[in-house]
Amino acid sequence: MATSGTRAFSLDVATAIEEAYELAGLEARTSYDAVTARRSLNIMFADWSNRGIQMWEVSKVELTLTQGTNEYTLNSFDIDILDAYIERTENNTVTDYVLDRVDRNEYINIPNKSTQARSTEFWLERLKEPVLHLYPTPENSTDKLVYYVWRRIQDNTAQVNDIDIPSRFMPCVVSGLAYYLCLKKNVQKLAIMKEQYEQDLANAIRYDEDRSPLRLVPKHEYI
Repeated sequence: MATSGTRAFSLDVATAIEEAYELAGLEARTSYDAVTARRSLNIMFADWSNRGIQMWEVSKVELTLTQGTNEYTLNSFDIDILDAYIERTENNTVTDYVLDRVDRNEYINIPNKSTQARSTEFWLERLKEPVLHLYPTPENSTDKLVYYVWRRIQDNTAQVNDIDIPSRFMPCVVSGLAYYLCLKKNVQKLAIMKEQYEQDLANAIRYDEDRSPLRLVPKHEYI
């Protein structure tokens, strides 16, 4: 028989919930069963943010800076900035200047934060709505701040929603949701589902990373 020729299978929320209930040895019978499963799915995704970066949720953002303004509020769903640089255009030539990341203590110890020049450093204040602090303070309103931001996984608000994951994460979505359902409704299968979930998640995370080669060269000092 011929193969389908397609590679488009995806999970919507309703299908994931149905599969998870079956794995958990349960049956979804009421509308509240769907509501509580959807809530557990969103809580599980929040936990994934504590386990590492979801590469498919990294976005490139370009922001035109304002002279004299060194604080910029990000979105509440922005988790962290991974890389940032200043893009400056002079005589039709675009040059990128990488920003160094500093911590709170380093930023606090800067005596005059209002000094204006091309920004070289940033501190991300991890508030509910993160605030990006630049130093020196931007000296013009033409430079662009370009950064790669890691964002939270999109919410599951309805049964018809597609789940915001790549296909390789489908197994751990289903087994993970089954584990959360067992916590609530079927503790007899809890240990089995926890082991399955952790294995599925570890398998998916293993390859959800930058695959560029790393070369380390030892430094020798001669006295």
